[in-house]
Amino acid sequence: MAIRKRHRILALLMSEVMSEKGKVVLITGASRGLGLAIAEHCLSKGMCVYGTSRNPGRFSDCSFNLLQMEVTDSSSVKLAVAQVLDLEGKIDVLVNNAGVGITGPIEEIDLDEVQHHFDVNYRGPLRLIQSVLPSMRQQGSGMIINITSVAGTMGLPFRAVYSAAKSALLLSAEALRMELRPFGVKVTNLVPGDINTDMAAGRYHAPVIQNSPYEKLYKKLLNRINQDVNTGSSPEAIARRVYKIMCKSNPKLYYTAGPSFQQFAVLLKRVLPSRLFERLMISFQKLD
Repeated sequence: MAIRKRHRILALLMSEVMSEKGKVVLITGASRGLGLAIAEHCLSKGMCVYGTSRNPGRFSDCSFNLLQMEVTDSSSVKLAVAQVLDLEGKIDVLVNNAGVGITGPIEEIDLDEVQHHFDVNYRGPLRLIQSVLPSMRQQGSGMIINITSVAGTMGLPFRAVYSAAKSALLLSAEALRMELRPFGVKVTNLVPGDINTDMAAGRYHAPVIQNSPYEKLYKKLLNRINQDVNTGSSPEAIARRVYKIMCKSNPKLYYTAGPSFQQFAVLLKRVLPSRLFERLMISFQKLD
């Protein structure tokens, strides 16, 4: 009986893997980091992969199709999606991966930078979602995977804007799941902790202002934030997690990934009284 059960499980896993072959996947921000790792892993599994980049000409040796796209430009988004549909006739999976980071005290951060951040990290994914949904609804299937963040499940000091944008995307996906239920389109989120990529190099940091009341604390946290990225999970490990989500016929609202203590923090946030969780965060971030 045990052998038959193992054979059934193996057959089920094999059927899931085979069903993913030939699927058309669109991944934003795929020229480097996590997006590149996801694209290459999906390609190795036999998927038809299209990635996007603001400057695809810089990556002529790319092993998959790389299209030009600026997620803050609706025309650019619509054009890239239309190109994939013209070439393949469908998009089975959208991975909203493109994003940027931002840090700074709320009192001092430039509001123009806040607006730009939301345009990339929140409105950008919405532009992609609106562009792919008509074809997904028409074909009666599809999956949207948003790469959010552990930061989107809790307010992190000096990363409030980043937490807010990722939280907005996570909650929007929760509503979208219910809106799309009649049409066979699945929506889910990967909620990773720190990933060892070069994202920190492109992150906007509000300047440390001399004699600011936040100067000492912000500077200390800023150094730690950058160090945490360097010790994060490999993008390849997270890419494998994304692929496993693609293979699920009925995905959950979100899946966590990354360093175990950061995944555990997501659970603690859900079960602990808010004041106790806040005290733990203050202690962990050394804000005392």
